[in-house]
Amino acid sequence: MPVDVTPQQRRTTLAGIVVSSVFTLALWWALLRFLPPPVIVQPLYTAFACIPIACLLTLVASVEAVAHERLVTAAIDPLAGFETHRLRVNFRNLSNTVEQFIVYAVGLVGLALYAPSKILIIVTIVWVVMRWAFWIGYHKSPLVRGIGAPGMMQSMIVLLYIAYRFGSDAYGRSAGIALLMIFAGIEALLFWAVKRPSPTMPASS
Repeated sequence: MPVDVTPQQRRTTLAGIVVSSVFTLALWWALLRFLPPPVIVQPLYTAFACIPIACLLTLVASVEAVAHERLVTAAIDPLAGFETHRLRVNFRNLSNTVEQFIVYAVGLVGLALYAPSKILIIVTIVWVVMRWAFWIGYHKSPLVRGIGAPGMMQSMIVLLYIAYRFGSDAYGRSAGIALLMIFAGIEALLFWAVKRPSPTMPASS
């Protein structure tokens, strides 16, 4: 039977997201104010350099965490069915990082068409820090992993900005707004679907 989230679980997760969002805004402000502009001025060059660096510091690090765990435990045999709690968390972090890395990378390349190199570097720094926050928070408690949520929020904002700018440039402001409205409709549909009761699946034999 499905188990509903408790009010305490919801409060814990939302509190982490709120605190982390405030921190993210402060980090953005600090980087905008104090990070010097890069010598490299070509945004596309910057984007294609930032993506491998972000991959190294998050995705590759996650792969290495799983590999190191396997090397020193019985999980060295993937078919043995042995998993430590740390290994399970690292697996979840790896899977989530793969998903979010795709969104981040696509957004950064698109943003390079409309933003200077410094903004691309800030987006990358914030995204990497938020991935680390998600990873550390997950090891503390699954409910604390929400402190990494601003990283995904940032990626969504980037994609929405690109959609609006391209739509406006190609067909006028109304087209840009229409693209945003389409995505808003998708989000509304997803929220509506979550509220509907979901049929239970029969237990597998």
